[in-house]
Amino acid sequence: MSHVVVLGAGLGGVAAAYDIKAALGRTHRVTVVADGAYFNFTPSNPWVAVGWRKPEQIRVALAEPFHEHDIDFLPVPAEAIEANAARLKLADGTFVDYDYLVITTGPRLAFDEIEGLGPEAGFTQSICTGPHAERAFDAYRAFLDAPGPVVIGAVQGASCYGPAYEFAMIMDADLRRRKLRDRVPMTFVTAEPYVGHMGLGGVGDSKGMLESSFRKRDIRWVINAKVASIDAGTVHVDELDPKGALYRSHSLPYEYAMFIPAFTGVPVLRSVEGLTNPRGFVLIDAHQRSVKYPNIYAAGVCVAIPPVEATPVPTGAPKTGFMIESMVSAIVKNLQADIDGRPAAAEATWNAVCLADMGDTGAAFVALPQIPPRNVAWVTEGKWVHLAKAGFEKYFLNKVRTGHTHPVFENYVLKLLGIETLKDKHVADHNTH
Repeated sequence: MSHVVVLGAGLGGVAAAYDIKAALGRTHRVTVVADGAYFNFTPSNPWVAVGWRKPEQIRVALAEPFHEHDIDFLPVPAEAIEANAARLKLADGTFVDYDYLVITTGPRLAFDEIEGLGPEAGFTQSICTGPHAERAFDAYRAFLDAPGPVVIGAVQGASCYGPAYEFAMIMDADLRRRKLRDRVPMTFVTAEPYVGHMGLGGVGDSKGMLESSFRKRDIRWVINAKVASIDAGTVHVDELDPKGALYRSHSLPYEYAMFIPAFTGVPVLRSVEGLTNPRGFVLIDAHQRSVKYPNIYAAGVCVAIPPVEATPVPTGAPKTGFMIESMVSAIVKNLQADIDGRPAAAEATWNAVCLADMGDTGAAFVALPQIPPRNVAWVTEGKWVHLAKAGFEKYFLNKVRTGHTHPVFENYVLKLLGIETLKDKHVADHNTH
């Protein structure tokens, strides 16, 4: 019997736990270690932050569904990874031994890298976690009593731009419904070299589409933005030119501000020698394995991925939900192979599929693969995307509750779109001859 421990219970962790258990069966043990008892559907956090969802609507208690699938669950934070001894030390002083470790921790939110950033020690809101989204809604309700300028964006080093765009346009829609939009000047501040870059070098005509969307909504923007500091009521921003030199400085007033921070690896990963890069992200090979510890795998935001391209202000590459599922699929195949004594062969496609809500409409982005050069790159806008994202929320939460992470319906639709989770080695080999 092999014991597989999954560290983290977000999008990647829940999918990994169910898929690994389904693949390995009852003859092998799966344990999930997490810092909380609930799964939170992070893509819906922007809706929570304006009151369009209640926190409990996008949350699933994991103990019962994990138990039904014979998955052990320990909602206790990990304090240390003792990689050479193949065990975890938990915050309660207990230890968990493993044969294989799958790291899906997500990131540490690096608010401390900019003075005044963040909801705890700073002045800005966040939608990166469930509790942050709840706090953002509390601040939003207070803002509605005395509306004024709003600044929304993503700071230097950020790698998750979609939620910032979503939140700006969702807030715009909500304010219009409340007949308050005329009292709220809005500015979007981003480290990207142009609107719609997304950390991906653009997808199709994402630049033209998002610029047009901002113009329609009277949202101004500042690109190549390096946030210098934030104090009570003012965001101080240095705008750089394409060569990285200071172009001009801005002092943007605000009554409400929300910024996506840069990410780093969580502390429990950074303390393991040889596991991560200097920013704390797990270094992996083509098969999702640690380059130093062959019995450790990693998927999701915690994985080290280089920027798509050099930009005047540092930008990171995003890890989208489907890309994370792609990584998990590769891990499952390679775990099975290792247990059976076969070499690892599965490689994730790292395809990017994103549904972005824009209040009363939406945008769909598809980049196959996520990192250029691509076989497919397109973006489209329409009300159907807004409806599709709401439908996908309910669909995914049901997957978490039932443990069916890759239903037949989902696989069928993805294949119709030409989207695969794993690379087709036969096609790759054929194309090299």
